[in-house]
Amino acid sequence: MLKNLPRGTKISITNSIKTAFELYMRNLEWDLEAYNWEAFLAEWKSYNEKNASWQSTVEESILNSEQFHQELAIKMSEDIKKILNEDPTEDQIQQIEQLVKELKVEDPTYTCKLEAKYHIERLQSMQTV
Repeated sequence: MLKNLPRGTKISITNSIKTAFELYMRNLEWDLEAYNWEAFLAEWKSYNEKNASWQSTVEESILNSEQFHQELAIKMSEDIKKILNEDPTEDQIQQIEQLVKELKVEDPTYTCKLEAKYHIERLQSMQTV
């Protein structure tokens, strides 16, 4: 079912997963031990209700289908794994090193590109305080 959706709809679903995951993890301050699948699902559903337009492009019968939700859960898991396995860029690493040096703070631990983005934004906000 999911694979038969238009390309634009699938891209929108992927973007909603990534954005909701980023917001959820930011709220957890990227504490992976605090991650909870059900809590993330609630965050994702809330994000979709307020911000995502893809649901209005999918037939009601598909949206209500158990098979669709199972495929969606698999896609969400796969997308999150991809996010967590995407290495930080060299530029991000350099930015973090520079900010740590300027602010004279402890070097944060980060393992993926999205987590590095979080720490860059967090450290940059410390510059303006």
